[in-house]
Amino acid sequence: MNTNMVLTLCLDHKSFIMKVNKNIVFFAFTVILLSIVSCGSSNVYTAQEKASLEKLVTDRNFEIELQWARPLVTNSLNQLADAGLFRPGDNASQINLQGNQNTFKFENDTVSANLPYYGERQMGGGYNSDGGGIDFETTPKELTLTKDDDKDYYLMEFNVRDKDSNENYDVSLTLYPSLNAIIDIWSSQRNTIQYNGTLKAITEPKEE
Repeated sequence: MNTNMVLTLCLDHKSFIMKVNKNIVFFAFTVILLSIVSCGSSNVYTAQEKASLEKLVTDRNFEIELQWARPLVTNSLNQLADAGLFRPGDNASQINLQGNQNTFKFENDTVSANLPYYGERQMGGGYNSDGGGIDFETTPKELTLTKDDDKDYYLMEFNVRDKDSNENYDVSLTLYPSLNAIIDIWSSQRNTIQYNGTLKAITEPKEE
């Protein structure tokens, strides 16, 4: 094999490798680009979804159908889970509430809640004892409403007081155009807890 033939074969081999590498780079770039577009569009809401959420929030006429309770995980809750005291599918970090008759409502200037509580108290009551849930019906104090324009969700924060137990609650609602809702509650007497659910309008608003 002469020198010219060897050189030609080497050049052809190098050209082939460069073409293959270009194809690989182009393919990888395309996959990355599609992934970025997909991730960026996963939380894109329609104008109608945004308008519906804005009306629910500004009218203060909505309720949240609860799906999950997410207590603060502690050693005590883990011990209950290890003892098999949770229902199948539940654990120390999340408890299924679907089908329960629990409520969280905002009607005009009144907020009401009847929520089960799972967790530890610092004073009074006990673990999910009879009457040991979170119950109130009152006018919220220090109510603030802010909108995250980048992620299109509303954050509603306020505090309430249970007159029967003198327990204070700081409540935070995170409401999305998809109608997903997150309720975070901090108590003066027990550990924090979070609830997840679905937002919907109240068909028969409470009369003022």
